[in-house]
Order: sequence, then structure tokens, then C-alpha cells
Amino acid sequence: MKPIKVGVIGVGRMGKHHCRVYSSLRQVEFVGLYDVDARTADEVAQRYEVASFSTVEELLDRVDAVSVTTPTPCHFDIVTSCLNRSIHVLVEKPFTETLEQAEILTRAVDDSQAVVQVGHIERFNPAFLELKNVLETMPVLAMNFRRLSPFQGSNKDVDVVLDLMIHDLDLVLDLFGEQPRSMSAYGLIVMSNTLDHAVAQLSYAPQPLISITASRITEQKIRSIEVTVGDAFLEVDLLNKNILIHRRSVGEYLNQNHHAVKYHQESIVERILVPNSEPLLLEIQHFLDCIVNHKPSRVGAQEGLRSLGLALEIRELISEYEGHQVIISSA
Repeated sequence: MKPIKVGVIGVGRMGKHHCRVYSSLRQVEFVGLYDVDARTADEVAQRYEVASFSTVEELLDRVDAVSVTTPTPCHFDIVTSCLNRSIHVLVEKPFTETLEQAEILTRAVDDSQAVVQVGHIERFNPAFLELKNVLETMPVLAMNFRRLSPFQGSNKDVDVVLDLMIHDLDLVLDLFGEQPRSMSAYGLIVMSNTLDHAVAQLSYAPQPLISITASRITEQKIRSIEVTVGDAFLEVDLLNKNILIHRRSVGEYLNQNHHAVKYHQESIVERILVPNSEPLLLEIQHFLDCIVNHKPSRVGAQEGLRSLGLALEIRELISEYEGHQVIISSA
């Protein structure tokens, strides 16, 4: 079978990782890349011994599929160009800048033969995949998501809801398959001219109750999920790919010589085996598999539209409580 000819549009922080993964895969021919910064594009192209194109159109003339890792405002025009040429697209989240743009692209995908996948990378995190397996037989009562980052190095193209919180909103939609019944949200403007810290409460009827915190003003990077179920408490570390299950289990252990109680055990902790796989690699492999086998991605345009819609609703709720926002400083 002929290799899939791929390219990368936008070689910033995330785009460089896409280049690295494509260059390591046997089933693809990494043709080249494009970036508005020609010097950066040339440097990355030389590193992987591929072409650096002077326009997006020149790159699209040479490939079967692309990763679009540009700033969000560029997504709509680039993805539209790809669909017009029936080129398969893996576009980083958020899908587009506006809900209207996402709706237009979703309709265009329905009329196209191209695979479109939205880069909600946490869907491919091995810890999340194992969590879904564990929760199949557990009634969830409450969940707490925390996605915290330092301001240094954060994406400033969009606010913290579209940069960070949208990941966990997408995971919630994937877990429960429908929109929440009710929501509330608050936010802070601290280091920039837009939201830097946001908290959302989502509820389903009759449960679970879900809390999501997203921040780019913390000095510690955290990606965690805490789950309360009927008879256990789960801790999920998406960064280190760990899952711990705390269960109550009362037991007494006897001293064999004196037949007296030596100690009491009040709970046990189970450590779930999580494969040590890179989420981006799994994401790109799924994208390529969909192309080869002519099937839609499980994180397609419709999923990107849903997640973006929910994120924009959260932003609207925060704006309604603008009087409660605390503007500490502005850059």
C-alpha cells in the first residue's frame, strides 16, 4: 500500500510535535510543512529533511492529509481549503473560532469524502481510556477536573476556557454522551486581557455533579480527575498516567503467636495498569487508520462542534456574572 503523504501547517509548539511523530511513522511520507515564520519553517524542515513551502496552497498540492496546528483564527479558512481539495485534516482544538464557522465546516464534512479529526488529545490519553473501562460498572456521583498551568508558556491566542477547559468539557461529553442539565461558571482576568482562571459547575439529573477548574496562573502543572462513586474514590493523573482506586475494606490482622489483633485495615488502594503510550502518537495513528479504512474519526467535526458549543456557553455564563469577576492586573 502506498504511504499517505502528509504535511503540517503551523510549526509552533504543538506543530513541532506533529512533525516529530509523522517523521517516525512508516505508513506515511512526511512531505513538508508551512509556517508564516519562514525562518522557523526552514529550521524545522531541515531537522526532518522535508520541504518548507512558501504558501499553504503549495503544500496542499503535494499531500493527502495535513495537521493544522495554527492559531485558532486560521482554522476555518485552512480547513475549508482542505475540504475543497478532499484533503484529510487533523485540526487542533478548538475546532474553530466561532460556532457558526464550526457549523459550516461540519456540514461541509458531511458532503466531503475527507476525514476531519479535531485534536482533543486527552481522548487518546491512556489514563482516560482506562478510566472509561473502570467506570463502565461504577455509578458516578461526582467528578472534579483540574487543569492548571503556569502563565509562562501558556497559549495566549484564546482564553483559558478555549485553551484548557475545553479539553475537560470534551471528556465530560464523551463520558456522558449529552449536554449537562444545568451549569454555572465564574472567571478571573489576572495576567492578560481575557479569562485566565475559570471554574464551572455542571450537573446531570439525578447525578453526577461535575466541577471543572481551568487556570493558567498557577505555578504547578496539574491534569487530574477525581471521581466519587458509590463505594470508591478514584484519582486519575493524566500527566503521569496513573489511576488509583481507594476502597473501604475493614479487616483485622492477627498476631499468629498471641492471637491478638496486630492492626486494623480500613481501606485498600488499587493501582490500575495504564499503558505508557504517547497520546499524540495514538491520536495521529487513529487519524491515519480512519484514512486507510475509510471511516469517520471518533473525534470528528461533530464532536469538535459540540465541545466548542459547550465551551462558548461557559464563556457566556461567565460574562453574565461579570460583576463578580476580579480583574487583578492586565498585561
